[in-house]
Amino acid sequence: MSVQVVDNPAALEFFEQVLAAVSREELAEIADDVRAKSDAMRALVGEDPTRLDYAGVRELLGWVFCTRRHVDKVMAFVTPEEFGRGLEDLLHGADPLAARYDRFRELFVDRPDAAADLPGELLHFLDPDRYWLWTRWVWDPDADTGALRLVTTDEVGLDAPTPGEGYYAVGEAMAMLEANGKAVGFTSMGAGLFGTDVFLAGVYATYMYTVLQMRLSREFTKVMPPLPGLVRRLLGVHATPARRS
Repeated sequence: MSVQVVDNPAALEFFEQVLAAVSREELAEIADDVRAKSDAMRALVGEDPTRLDYAGVRELLGWVFCTRRHVDKVMAFVTPEEFGRGLEDLLHGADPLAARYDRFRELFVDRPDAAADLPGELLHFLDPDRYWLWTRWVWDPDADTGALRLVTTDEVGLDAPTPGEGYYAVGEAMAMLEANGKAVGFTSMGAGLFGTDVFLAGVYATYMYTVLQMRLSREFTKVMPPLPGLVRRLLGVHATPARRS
């Protein structure tokens, strides 16, 4: 018996909540900005990641949600040369993707936040036609939480022996979510998987607001950015790289 991957009622309910705070037009604008982010990152890296210098690596990390405010701290653990070779291997290496994914994580063994989020961000935005986004807000395997878990059924297993294998599991769920969403309309605000990125960021932003309103004071929640701004922050398109770093 096949497993139902996407919890369509939950996905549609979240989408209605997102639309109550963000118009379809603005969601489409965010998706366009995500595409522009991908274009900028691809132009920066070019055909040969090993040619990235210190300034280039800093600019690239400035586009990434988990590293944009900690670029100097992250680069204290890896040289531009090491980063470039690692990125070349991640994108174009001969080994299976899972092995390349895990090998890239090892560059940031002392920065668990970067190790967890960087490979999926870089794969997706540097080759969006082949790879999907995986960050901890998409799915955190340690806590089994995240936007993807909120819109998939309990029967879906995302756990895997290694993070690299876990990337495949997330990708399978992402593919089903993208297909269902395009058919129903909740991932149709952007081309390819960019619409799915925006939908999931909207789901997680809505979840964050709900949790904060339940647990924290009204005064604290007032300092949170409006939901469109939080969606943009999750996707790394709320400011230019120069303003991020």
